[in-house]
Amino acid sequence: MIDIGVNLTSERFDKDREQVVASAIDAGLTHLLITGTTVAESQQALALAKANSDQLSATAGVHPHYADGVDANYLDSLATLASNKEVKAIGECGLDFNRNFSAPEQQISVFREQVQLASELQLPLFLHQRDAFDPWLTVLTPFLGKVPAMVAHCFTGNRDELNKCVELGMYLGITGWVCDERRGAALQAAVRALPLERLMIETDAPYLTPRTIRPRPKSSRNEPKYLGYVAEKIAELKQVSVETVIHHSRANAQKVFDL
Repeated sequence: MIDIGVNLTSERFDKDREQVVASAIDAGLTHLLITGTTVAESQQALALAKANSDQLSATAGVHPHYADGVDANYLDSLATLASNKEVKAIGECGLDFNRNFSAPEQQISVFREQVQLASELQLPLFLHQRDAFDPWLTVLTPFLGKVPAMVAHCFTGNRDELNKCVELGMYLGITGWVCDERRGAALQAAVRALPLERLMIETDAPYLTPRTIRPRPKSSRNEPKYLGYVAEKIAELKQVSVETVIHHSRANAQKVFDL
């Protein structure tokens, strides 16, 4: 299995980061893609990937929460990071109008600039979207076919949104949100319609711990080693084998991120 979204730079992994990776490998994972959410976090993600390039790669980008804080040279910094072979995509970038930690207008500006950068560098986009689907698509539409791939990271939308993403040729990253019987019903219905050729799986660790884990872990911290629970739930929803889900998600990740 390949986990395409791990926040391995999170302080929640400071005490045992190497053990977290080792446990993931023991659980059957072959590669982890470390998410960059700011220039500084992207630098940390790259450093981790360089130290263990057989099992780790990274993305470089600015999450919409931090759009207000970018400096004048942030795009140059991202481009420099992206010149390293361990950086496989631009992102996590996008829009988040759910919490608006940054002004919506600034989110859109910073998002558009990163999409343009991905086009110039010919790297995939690792995308975030929450409560901003239509303006998010408005930014992306002019770049359809101009970037190698677009990956809707941690997709939590409904079936209509999923269908639009698939029609536009995007890949969708499915997390433990699909294992949540309380708030994941719309996503579960959507995943049933997701073509396996567009599927990727991820944990978004340390967030979104699958609620299907038995026995329940003592810690609320999610880890890449729990990725199999996401694959199992998707297999159940799509009425295919777990091996089929793992095969397609791995092949898609290898192709898109050049792993």
